[in-house]
Amino acid sequence: MADSEIKTIGKGLGMMGRFNFPQQPATCETHGAFTAYMYPNCDAWSTCPTCLGEEQEARRQAEFSERRREAELQEQRRLIAAAEIPLRFADRTIESFVAHTEGAKRALTVARSYVQDFEEIRKEGASLIFCGGVGTGKTHLAIGIANAVLDMKFRVRFVSVMNAVRTVKETYNKGSDETEREALNEFIYPDLLVLDEVGVQFGSDTEKMILFEIINGRYEQMKPTLVISNLAKEALGEFIGERSIDRLRENGGRLVVFDWASYRRQAA
Repeated sequence: MADSEIKTIGKGLGMMGRFNFPQQPATCETHGAFTAYMYPNCDAWSTCPTCLGEEQEARRQAEFSERRREAELQEQRRLIAAAEIPLRFADRTIESFVAHTEGAKRALTVARSYVQDFEEIRKEGASLIFCGGVGTGKTHLAIGIANAVLDMKFRVRFVSVMNAVRTVKETYNKGSDETEREALNEFIYPDLLVLDEVGVQFGSDTEKMILFEIINGRYEQMKPTLVISNLAKEALGEFIGERSIDRLRENGGRLVVFDWASYRRQAA
């Protein structure tokens, strides 16, 4: 608390003498001598005004810190809601990923490094591609990265390509409240976009164009993208096109092949 505030409190208490309240000299172990007063309808002498001022300041600081913590919590909840991570996978973390093969260990190392370096990755737009067989942990590890980035207070969006394409196509309907550009921007501007199920959709020219618009838009804005696909490396390149692959691999972007046996088949 500032000296001026403490003096104001002390002056206020000193005014009590004008009303002929009982007073007596007193000593504070911390702040030394002060004048104590007996307030009306009170059976105890007043305490040190400097101590009182410090206590009030401490309460104000505690209340401010609590309001700030609540605001940060609300913002984190907003970021999590905006990420739209499916409930089934919401608890996936990098730490809970079980790497039971050498390939899985390498993928885990890449994921950890990606999170650790995300501050710089976010500036450079370096992307990741997880491709390979079903049930190998691609979605688990991708959402583990997404959750870690969310914890860093960055904006994340998780979406399947099918839903992203549907969102954009819906703007073509007469009377749509959203333009095509606005729909595309929902996927272009988050700090990290996780594109799931690349290759599951039919792959029409319109769908491929929309997918390229998203990938290219993020490339131009230097925004990192994490692509998940069950396709093999070569098939993925054929599906999304070499231009998209090149953009995803630029500035240190990496492709990780998940070529081990399915976790789900092993658990069966």
